[in-house]
Amino acid sequence: MANHDDDPGALLALAEQVAGWARDDEGVEVVVGHSRETEVRAYDGEIESFVASESRGVGIRVVQGSRQGFAWAGSHDLDVLRETLAEAQDNARFATEDPHVGLAEPDGVAPVALELHDGRLDSVPTERKLQLALELERCILAGDPRMAGVESADYSDAVSVAAVVSSTGIRALERDSVCSLSAYSLAGDGDETTTGFGFSVARSPEDLDLEACAADAVDRAVRLLGAGRMPTGRLTVVLDPWVTAQLLSVVAEAFSGTEVLRGRSWLADRVGEKVAPEWVTLADRPTDPRWIGAASVDDEGLATRTVPLIEAGRVQGFVHDSYSARATGTTSTGSAVRAGHRSTPSAGVRAVVLDPGAAAPARILAEVGEGLYVSEVQGMHSGVNPVSGDFSTGVEGMVIRDGALAEPVREITIASTLPRMLSGIRAVGDDLTPLPLDAAGVTLAIDDVSVSGS
Repeated sequence: MANHDDDPGALLALAEQVAGWARDDEGVEVVVGHSRETEVRAYDGEIESFVASESRGVGIRVVQGSRQGFAWAGSHDLDVLRETLAEAQDNARFATEDPHVGLAEPDGVAPVALELHDGRLDSVPTERKLQLALELERCILAGDPRMAGVESADYSDAVSVAAVVSSTGIRALERDSVCSLSAYSLAGDGDETTTGFGFSVARSPEDLDLEACAADAVDRAVRLLGAGRMPTGRLTVVLDPWVTAQLLSVVAEAFSGTEVLRGRSWLADRVGEKVAPEWVTLADRPTDPRWIGAASVDDEGLATRTVPLIEAGRVQGFVHDSYSARATGTTSTGSAVRAGHRSTPSAGVRAVVLDPGAAAPARILAEVGEGLYVSEVQGMHSGVNPVSGDFSTGVEGMVIRDGALAEPVREITIASTLPRMLSGIRAVGDDLTPLPLDAAGVTLAIDDVSVSGS
């Protein structure tokens, strides 16, 4: 058979062909995907590992009345696709009835044209990718005499294409690229060892910032040398952009229509309520190409769009895929996400952004005066109760004293609730930062957080 993998148009045609096999009494959705990935790891001046992989596959949903079946395969072979469709049809016959199952239908919203695939990545030679990982390790070790080693210095990239076609009239195609540098570093002073990390993400290697990645890995490790604990109390905490992005990712889970249906959202009954200062705006902005999670269409083939989550401090609503929208009596927000062709969709965010303020991070520290600067957290997601919003996680960072960063601290815990943290937002920085997460980073100051130390 012909090779569809390198031609996005051929992938779309293949999805259309499979969708055309649907019987008259059923709905069929076909997701066809293909990706090429590279992973390089440098260690001790040599390439420790190099993996170049390629994957392809299809996921097929079949809806028969109020029953849904799903099956997937890691192949584009037509015989395999016919077998996969038959398996999905068989699964639908034995599925539990659900009045809300169904496929997405065109809603008239036109996708925003986004350039998410950088063709320069396609022509980068393997040797250059190996050099980037080796150069990253060298820069980190040369960055400070206290650097004791580099646990890993990695380069990775991926180019992916996905087509979504359904018998309801959906025809969608998305192609994107991403590459990254990341490192975990070690600093030492006597018997003490501390760790740090750095990263840079872009859509082509030419736009990666190796020097910034290395400098961050050095700084985060070195500044923790000599870290101790701090007294227990209630303080203002300032989160660096990396930590803020993780916090916003956790907050965003409560805005998922799927989680609302499951009874796992502390925001379920709070639409219209004030949960943050009136100057706080939070939204999912998947049509902004600055964010790695950007996409022109969601994973059901509907156009993505900006979805307000909090405006003027008040909850605006939730993100929905077609299922959660039907189950809650509303319409899809173009927010279907899935873990590739092997899964069915659910409602989720792609690029949550807390609108930046006008203050630089240094000014925020000066205005806070006394507090805790948090540069890393352990187990952010596992430390949150999605129903109550209770929050507790281990952190490390630096004491804020007289409006500036002072001694480093670790082995401490911060605790609060997500509602209290949102309402306690004191300042948002001007340093909006793209990160390899479903949320952007920004410096964030939050009042009245419990700190458990010595």
